[in-house]
This record gives sequence, C-alpha cells and structure tokens, in this order.
Amino acid sequence: MLAVAASLAAAEEESQSFWEEAYPIIPHPAEFIFGLVAIGIIYWVVSKWVAPRLETVLEERAAAIEGGIAKAEQAQAEASAALADYQAQLSEARVEASRIREDARAEGAQIIAELRVRAQEEAERITVAAHAQIAADRQSAASQLRAEVGALATELASRIVGESLADQALQSRVVDRFLAELEESEASEAATSPGVGV
Repeated sequence: MLAVAASLAAAEEESQSFWEEAYPIIPHPAEFIFGLVAIGIIYWVVSKWVAPRLETVLEERAAAIEGGIAKAEQAQAEASAALADYQAQLSEARVEASRIREDARAEGAQIIAELRVRAQEEAERITVAAHAQIAADRQSAASQLRAEVGALATELASRIVGESLADQALQSRVVDRFLAELEESEASEAATSPGVGV
C-alpha cells in the first residue's frame, strides 16, 4: 500500500507539475480564492462609498453645467429683451425728435407769419401816420401860403389901386375872392383837361 500511495503521490506531483508547465497562467487554488475574496471586498467598498460619491460629484457637475446653460439662456433672453427695449426706445426717440422738428418748423412758420402780419400792420400804421402828417403839413402849408399870398395880393392890389388896404376885413375879403377865383380857374382847367385827352 505504501507503494500505491507513493505512486499516487508521485502521479499527483507529476500531474501538478504537468499542469504548471502546460498552463503557467492558471493560479493555485488558494491564490484564486484569496483573489476572489479581495475582489469582492474591493467591489463592496467601491460600490458602497466610492461609486455614490462619484455619482454625487457627477450630478453636481451636471447640475452646475445645466444651471450655467440655463443662466446663459436667461442672460441671452434678458439681453434680447434689453436690445428690443433699447430699439423701441430709440425708435420712440426718433419719432419724438421728428415730431419736435416738425413742431419747431410749424412754430417757426407761425412766428414768421405773425411777424409779417405785425410788419404789415406797422407799415399800414406808419403809412396812415405819414398820410395824416402829410395832410397836416399840407393844411399848414396851405394856410401859411394863403396868409402869404393874401399879404402879397393885398400889397399888389394896394399898389394897383393906389389905395391902402389896411382894413383887415377888406383885406380878408379881397384875399378870399382872389383864392376863390384861383380855385375856380384850376377846377375849370382840370375839367377841360380830361375832355381834351379823350
């Protein structure tokens, strides 16, 4: 029996060395079991503590990125709204400036028209005053001329008649008659002049 046990032990050693030589990458059963246990422990530690922490960090990063994208989209929307508001205000300002220009033009035209009316009224007033002044000057000149002509006529009549016409009433009648005759002769000449032209 001993020989059988020895032969079996020798056969087993041969088969082990055959397997070790033929398949050198196959581990020993004890090493294999130890490796499986170590991998199980590492798997359990990673799945219990490391993987949840990594998932939390990844979720935080994803939320931060999505929040950043949302903030960027919100900022873009606000910028678009601000641009639209600015353009609307600019358009309103242009319309207001155009309206102010038109109002200024209309007001300028109205002021010019008022100034023209005032100038026309002032010119008419000056013309009326000038005509009144001319009439007054003419009246004054006529009365002054009448007095001078009367004096000259009286003096001339005194020389012709040879009598002194010192009497004021007589002098006044002579002057009035002389002027009346003079006006009649001028009126008759004026009446005959248009008839001759026709």
